[in-house]
Amino acid sequence: MAQAAIAYRNAEKSTRFLEKIEDFWKDTKLRDISAGAIKQSSFDLYPEVEGATRNRQVIVPTQAIINHAAEMGWCSKISVKRFPEDTKIKVPATAEWVKAFAGQAEKDGLTHLAALTLFLFGTGARIGEAVALTWADIDLTKRKAGINQTKTGHEREAHLPAPVIAALANIPSNRNPEDLVFGYASRGSVYKVWHNVTERAGIEDMTPHCCRHGFATTLLRKGIDVKTVAKLGGWKDAGIVLKHYAHAMDDPTITEGLFDTNLAHGTTKETVTHSKQKEKKS
Repeated sequence: MAQAAIAYRNAEKSTRFLEKIEDFWKDTKLRDISAGAIKQSSFDLYPEVEGATRNRQVIVPTQAIINHAAEMGWCSKISVKRFPEDTKIKVPATAEWVKAFAGQAEKDGLTHLAALTLFLFGTGARIGEAVALTWADIDLTKRKAGINQTKTGHEREAHLPAPVIAALANIPSNRNPEDLVFGYASRGSVYKVWHNVTERAGIEDMTPHCCRHGFATTLLRKGIDVKTVAKLGGWKDAGIVLKHYAHAMDDPTITEGLFDTNLAHGTTKETVTHSKQKEKKS
C-alpha cells in the first residue's frame, strides 16, 4: 500500500486525506486490503464522525489509491460500498437569526464568535475553513478573504460585505499575519459555546453550517442565479446548490405575481411608468 500511495502521489492525484490512510496501512499488501477492511479503517481513523465524512476522507481516497495501482497491473480493482449519508434538509439561517446570534455573542463578551457568525453567513465558508483563517488571509482594505476550501483543496477569494468588515475590525487583535482571526483552535472549540449563545438569545438552535445554507438560500431567493451562487460559495457543481440549498418557500400566495403584467417578460414597473410618460408628451 505504501508503494501504491507513492505512485498515486507521483501521478499528481489529490493528496487530501492521504497521510492518515498511509500511516494506517503502511506496508500492508494490496491483496490483503478488502472492502470490509477499508470500511473498518474508517471507524479506526475517524471514530466520532458521520458516514459522509468517512466516505469522503477514507473510502473514496483509499479506493482511489488501490484502483490507480490496479491500472498499473499491480492488483485487482476494488469497489467499496459507501455509508448512507444523511440527506435531511437543514433549516437555513436567515439574516435576522444571524443578527440575533451575533448580538447575543457581543453581550456575552464573545466578540470573536459574533464576527465568526457574520463571516460564515456573509461568505458561505464552512466552519473548518473559517477557524483556520489567519490575518494573512484577510485584506480589510480590499474587502476580501482567501479561503482554503476543505472539500476541494482549492482556494477561493471571498468578498467581505460591510457588516463582516465591521465585525472583523472590532476583533481585539494585533493582527499578526500568523495569528488565527477568530481565535478558535478547531471547530470543536466553537461548538462548546455556540449552543449556549442560541439558548440565551432565545432563538432556534442551529449549527454553524446552517449559516452556509443561509448564504446560498438567501442569495437564491434574492434572484441570484444558481451558477453565480455556486461560484461565490465555492461549490464545484451548481447542481449541489440546487439539490441542497434551493429550499421551497412556504407562501402559496406567491402565485399572485403570475398575473402582474407590469412585470411580465422582464418589464419593470419603472419601465412601464416611463413609457406612459413618453406617450403623454407625444
